Amino acid sequence: MENIFIIRNRDVKRVLMGVPKGHKHHRCVIELKDGKILIFHEATIANIVRAYITIETHPQKRAVELFCKELKDKKPGFATYQLLETEKSENEILEELEKILVN
Repeated sequence: MENIFIIRNRDVKRVLMGVPKGHKHHRCVIELKDGKILIFHEATIANIVRAYITIETHPQKRAVELFCKELKDKKPGFATYQLLETEKSENEILEELEKILVN
């Protein structure tokens, strides 16, 4: 698959994270050694970290899928678009991961 990019520590030149002037939320900038720059908003990083922590700290959970959903009813301060857990089974998620990583 030509649209797959694997980013390892050795591919990263540097990471910048902070709240830029005029903003209220963190930004994460990842500068790759090949010159590409990835910019993540705080909500994206927070959702990825939440999924990671869920898998790392749960005694049985091995995989989770997050899917982008627009929320009409949300708590104040939360982004309208959220990456939320799906109902997909862990086995289905792990099978998809394997298919992507093998190609």
